[in-house]
Amino acid sequence: MAQLTSTNGFLQRLIGAMALDVAIYEEVEADAGATMQAMAVVVLSAAAAGIGATGLGVAPPRIPVIIVAALVSWAAWALLTFEVGARILPTAGTRANLGQLLRTIGFSTAPGLLLAIGAIPVAARPAFAIVAVWLLLTMVYAVQRALDYTSTVRAVAVCVFGWILVAVIGMVIGVLFGPTVS
Repeated sequence: MAQLTSTNGFLQRLIGAMALDVAIYEEVEADAGATMQAMAVVVLSAAAAGIGATGLGVAPPRIPVIIVAALVSWAAWALLTFEVGARILPTAGTRANLGQLLRTIGFSTAPGLLLAIGAIPVAARPAFAIVAVWLLLTMVYAVQRALDYTSTVRAVAVCVFGWILVAVIGMVIGVLFGPTVS
């Protein structure tokens, strides 16, 4: 007989991911049906980044560029994390596939929803700074769960490497598409 398990709704998963709830990350990792939810979180976070970037002086017509950049950055971070975490730095207990990792780190982008606050110019820089650190924390947590690491240090190493790559991509896009300084 099949065993039924209760699952949380989308909103509970968002809140739990932001709050670093172990049960939520384990649930999302195990729920292959949560892949579309995880992608929705990534897309919504990217949209929030685009909206929030207007408070940093990005012209509204450039919002789609910011959204695409956020999605590309996330994809690069996700793939790099999988390669480094599952192939280069695995532990004996690492049992993960790309789907599990994409679901957990997809939900780890939930704090990015708060980037929309950046549309208020005085709140933009603090919002982006706070959310960047929060995203690193949720990513470490998600990677540790998805890759079955017992060491937080290993998860931090994997995530910081990817975070640096994403930061460089963000800076390059900012230089190319940000406001001009005269």
